[in-house]
Amino acid sequence: MIIFLNGSINSGKSTVAKLLAEKLGNSAIVEIDSLREFIDWMPLEKSIPINLQNAVAVIKVFVKNNLNAIIPYPLDKENYDYLAKELDEFKNNLHVFTLSPKLEIALQNRGLRKLTDWERERIQYHYSIGINNPDFGVIIDNSDETEEETVGRILKIIK
Repeated sequence: MIIFLNGSINSGKSTVAKLLAEKLGNSAIVEIDSLREFIDWMPLEKSIPINLQNAVAVIKVFVKNNLNAIIPYPLDKENYDYLAKELDEFKNNLHVFTLSPKLEIALQNRGLRKLTDWERERIQYHYSIGINNPDFGVIIDNSDETEEETVGRILKIIK
């Protein structure tokens, strides 16, 4: 199974991914931002297509080895379309959820995370281009729920 957790920075994607992996078991979390570290000298916008190509390769290896792949990453329509096309052979086991807390909540320091000015600007950018409200997948307003409650909602849908 492939599960994309879409959403802006600070929407809860990584935390939910970890909890979801624990609940499902037999899961790998594919942090696309970690793949970017190979080419961190390259401007972000130029590195994104390469990072997505690498992510597809990694996801396919995990799924072909009977592991669930959970991918927390902000997806715009173009990147979602690319990933869906490249992972078409797994389309019956591909799920996309967008974590979409209210903007004012996404802009707050949550848990141990202290947002930088760059992250706050990037969150506002993500919301301005609609990452929090795409026309694909299931949108979850997780403004007023715990990460465990969000995971519970996802599990009800995928099982």
